[in-house]
Amino acid sequence: MRADRSRTTENMGTKAHCDLRVILIGGASHVGKSTLARSLADTRGWRLLSTDTMARHPGRPWRPPPERVPDDVSKHYLTLSVDELITDVLHHYRSNVWPKVQTLIRSAATESSSDRLILEGSALWPDFVATLNFDGVAALWLTASADTFRQRIHRESLYRSKSAFERMMVDKFLERTLAYDKRMVDVVDRH
Repeated sequence: MRADRSRTTENMGTKAHCDLRVILIGGASHVGKSTLARSLADTRGWRLLSTDTMARHPGRPWRPPPERVPDDVSKHYLTLSVDELITDVLHHYRSNVWPKVQTLIRSAATESSSDRLILEGSALWPDFVATLNFDGVAALWLTASADTFRQRIHRESLYRSKSAFERMMVDKFLERTLAYDKRMVDVVDRH
């Protein structure tokens, strides 16, 4: 699987020729983070974790129970603008996920007895990662075209089989994904 472009940052808290101990893979939903992370973990024999396992946000609105988004959350989700949704998810990442991520990275980067780590997830926001100050940490962010995101999200959600309400949820998720991706690329480029 190939994303259309990737953004890398070699010196966000790392030295160019250090002993690599942690690889961070960020990007929007459906860009290919998990696929790349699994491949790297299998090839290198490193431990693999996803930020998705650390604290759930409403996430993908088409999931079946028990991951299904409750109706009241769905309705609330649809009332928010895309900017409000991004602000909300970044607040969630900063408050609920990033403290756990920092602890994991610190351990893997500084303790030689710790397993080397590949960590992937949308919660690896570039501004958060830029605050790290550990040798042995590399980060990259994947991005893709709007068509690639649309195809992948429609395929996974079984879009054509959904009700009108469910399609509105998927459409909003896609809109948020595209805006998140654009904002992420801007932040990576700034760093």
